[in-house]
Amino acid sequence: MRDGRHKTDVVVVGGGPAGLAAAIAARLQGLRVVVLEAAHPPIDKVCGEGVMPEALAALRRLGVHLTPEHGTPLVGLRFVDGARSVDARFPSGIGVGIRRPLLHHALVERAHEVGVSIHWATPVRAVAPAVVQSKRLSVAYRWLIAADGLHSAIRRWTGLNQIAVERKRLGFQRHYRVPPWSGLAEIHWTQHCQACITPVGAEEVCVCLLTTETRVRFHDLFALFPQVAAHLEGATPTTAVRGAVTGTRRLARVYRDTVALVGDASGSVDAIAGAGLGLAFQQAEPLGEALARGDLALYASAHRDLARRPGVMASLLLLMDSRPWLRRGAMRVLAAEPAHFARLVALHVGQHAPATCGWRALLARALDLCL
Repeated sequence: MRDGRHKTDVVVVGGGPAGLAAAIAARLQGLRVVVLEAAHPPIDKVCGEGVMPEALAALRRLGVHLTPEHGTPLVGLRFVDGARSVDARFPSGIGVGIRRPLLHHALVERAHEVGVSIHWATPVRAVAPAVVQSKRLSVAYRWLIAADGLHSAIRRWTGLNQIAVERKRLGFQRHYRVPPWSGLAEIHWTQHCQACITPVGAEEVCVCLLTTETRVRFHDLFALFPQVAAHLEGATPTTAVRGAVTGTRRLARVYRDTVALVGDASGSVDAIAGAGLGLAFQQAEPLGEALARGDLALYASAHRDLARRPGVMASLLLLMDSRPWLRRGAMRVLAAEPAHFARLVALHVGQHAPATCGWRALLARALDLCL
């Protein structure tokens, strides 16, 4: 496509994983799709880099097949709080730990394969009804998808910026060259901080620090989490420390007229839930179907349903963060009765019904132990 004026069914603003997934889903519905992205590929971002089983399943439905060569298998989750730890395998299937640029490359390849037109280094300057304008392109569209991230300009320009719920925390990330010590994604707990460890290769791990303490920085991780420090002793950092804001954000609306929001532009759950990428990939399919049927209300309903379970799980985990006595009690129950944790992990990855997962019983037992 040459520079100038163009016409398409769908224009996607934002060429990160969320935008590309949405573009692929729309293209699979037979719609013409143009993606406009301000940056050059690959698109990187601070995140935990764990893709859970249900997110992998959503990618497969889009035709994106991640193999062990892309990263390393994740077989389950582990919680660690001081001397106590508990782990559980995913009930079925596996996840994958994968560096964000490699994931982005796989999505770019699939987008090209299905016929999505992508324009890199093309920041959007203005949005009007039915037209998106960049410095060198004017694209007429029927549908506009905003996938331009947490601070979405499209969301603001189109009047969808009303926030219903917002809670913020700080996140820091760094990678280390060291063989993963398990095939599990780990969350290590201490007062108002978590260290999240994800194997992302045969010789590399991703380490994230999440905190509500504004004075905490990544270098504090080694004093806060001695077990993690022991695993990383002598390991060589492979990336610089990067920081970002994480948190939970729920918007009043995720669409208006012919504009839909997807990925972080449409809201988010705290990174402790590890659901950001998974939500974006799962949102793509109902969004594509809603566009094909000409009814974005269908997408809004699916978006709300998809966000419910990760939102509940993030709230439970943040409750453990803000109530150390409750966390200690919960960890005693989990360590003594790991079947509770197995059910919670199954719920977390969408492989167990919320009504039977037992998290209410877990909290009741924790309260009994602590009161």
